[in-house]
Amino acid sequence: MNMTHKTTMAAVIAAALLILSQGISAQTFVWGSTDVRYDRNAAPQACAAPALTAWKGERVSAQAVFSAVSDVTVSITASDLKSGRNVIPASCISHGFVEYVITDWYGKLGENVSLQPDRLVNADSFTVAAGNNCPVWFTVQVPQGTPAGKYKGTVSASFDGKSITLPLAVTVTGRTLPAPEEWSFHLDLWQDPYAFARYFNVPLWSREHFDAMKPMVEKYVAAGGKVITASIIRHPWNCQTYDPYESMVAKQKHLDGSWTYDYSVFDRWVEFMLSCGVTEQIDCYTVVPWGYEFEYFDIASSTVKTIACNPGEQAYEDYILPFLTDLAKHLKAKGWFEKTCIAMDERPMDQLIAARKVVQKADPDFRIQGAVNYSPEVVDIMYDISVGYSYSNLPDEVKWQRQRDNLVTTIYTCCNPEHPNTFTFSPLAESEYIPLSAAARGYGGYLRWALFSWPEDPCKDSRFGNWLSGDTYLLYPEGSSLRFERLVEGIQDFEKIRILCETGDRKINGKLDAILAPFREIVTDDAINAAETVAKAKAAINRL
Repeated sequence: MNMTHKTTMAAVIAAALLILSQGISAQTFVWGSTDVRYDRNAAPQACAAPALTAWKGERVSAQAVFSAVSDVTVSITASDLKSGRNVIPASCISHGFVEYVITDWYGKLGENVSLQPDRLVNADSFTVAAGNNCPVWFTVQVPQGTPAGKYKGTVSASFDGKSITLPLAVTVTGRTLPAPEEWSFHLDLWQDPYAFARYFNVPLWSREHFDAMKPMVEKYVAAGGKVITASIIRHPWNCQTYDPYESMVAKQKHLDGSWTYDYSVFDRWVEFMLSCGVTEQIDCYTVVPWGYEFEYFDIASSTVKTIACNPGEQAYEDYILPFLTDLAKHLKAKGWFEKTCIAMDERPMDQLIAARKVVQKADPDFRIQGAVNYSPEVVDIMYDISVGYSYSNLPDEVKWQRQRDNLVTTIYTCCNPEHPNTFTFSPLAESEYIPLSAAARGYGGYLRWALFSWPEDPCKDSRFGNWLSGDTYLLYPEGSSLRFERLVEGIQDFEKIRILCETGDRKINGKLDAILAPFREIVTDDAINAAETVAKAKAAINRL
């Protein structure tokens, strides 16, 4: 018998003895692993109590599983974590009950449908049906002023006048992680306010609409979110979402051929996002829409008209140039120009180059952002460029030069690659793997096309059209996801690496180089073994 098997058996026996000693029936509550998506019905394999290590200011996670043999309502509590006289208060320990959503597997659209645990529900109690599991996700937010030490306490599941208590310990190191607003990682997760209005059945841009969005935007901010997504053209991605993006800027053509623009919606949206703490960048999508159609209200005919034209055509410049010229003036008047990018998503090089000429003609100081793959024709003229994870053709010297010039260079995933990714069926560790890969390969952040572009009923079914399950959102209408929580942990890993590099300690830098070596190879299949690779890297980083 190997040591791993012995350890697992010891954990199972300890859990069984604990249940028997407390006189509890077959209802069980055991520690699990944050790398595992636990089946709804199969008995979970008990794990040893998690050995969590955190910097001051870091948030760390653990997962337990409650298994019911009869219908039962369960509530969860946590004690203070204590190290001598020092305390991490129970208020710093939050939990979410994990719900299951419908998923289908990569390459099998509409086939191999299953229920996968992903949605986190923050509630005081939760009802578990007989024969079902209910995973519980714990998050410990270590205050920045916490003295170093090993902090011990408990978490408990209470039901039917009984309770099961599990030990919880967090070792706090002497290093400090800054607050999320100080993180350098460039997190760009696209927002979809139109999905909110539909799902919560509130009028667009009403107070109720903004109130519904605020908790979700705050989760983005707490993850270090840097970018506001603003649609300045109707249907910039040709209606690829359940709720189409409309234009936040109304365009009106007068009898004499002049134009006026109404920025009321655009301003309200940007001001709201700024007030929530998303303050670094405003990405305006797009002057190169996928459908190459542009809409405006024509006063002469009192109708909405559409122009179909491509960059490089005169009709395109006649429409886009006056708009961008006016937009530049408006942004400068609001004090937003220097943080705004005209964004271009996955368009052919010839279209990007032609569009860029018009953008520069409107104002030569306009910044340009784009999710494209390496092309010398455009990479040197883009302020913010995101390269697909699977591509390795962005030379290191280009990345280093862009870093020296304070330009943004990130990686992105979408409906590919298969691994690593953040689908509702993806191994959880892959979400954390992605930021570590960015650090290893010299990229400064991560772009994902949908923070919350929800399908019809996202809390029950994560599938949508031809997209892979979960591809369209990382946050649920009233809560987080396991994928999102692990992504945040990866971003924290990235920041810890940055801070350690900035010490200038050659020994530390040499060790970091070795730690990150496994993440430099581009692996896009299940051979990636994210759980083991990430666990080794995290442990090694925490020892530095």
